[in-house]
Amino acid sequence: QLQLVESGGGLVQPGGSLKLSCAASGFRMDYYAIGWLRQAPGKEREGVSCISSSGGSANYGDSVKGRFTISRDNAKNTVYLQMTSLKPEDTAVYYCAAVLFECTTEFDYWGQGTQVTVSS
Repeated sequence: QLQLVESGGGLVQPGGSLKLSCAASGFRMDYYAIGWLRQAPGKEREGVSCISSSGGSANYGDSVKGRFTISRDNAKNTVYLQMTSLKPEDTAVYYCAAVLFECTTEFDYWGQGTQVTVSS
């Protein structure tokens, strides 16, 4: 059974850092581009970042450029999102999602999400 599981969320103060992980089971993650998306209460879902299946290309939403870094370790079947200089507006449920090969706006498989709260 194909499954994505996020971890690493939590409560952090403004200016702090968190590293999210997205672990895949039931399929070879190295065939899939992996995206991170987030949704805050009362807001539409927002694309945060995406990395291609090879790891050769990545993109970021304007609101996180220069603060977040996406990476992948295909040997561990895991994708990471390093988040730094966190702001209260980064508070949301963060989801990872998978689509074959290259990043798009549509994903085929989703994780259950992990909560990130940025607050003093």
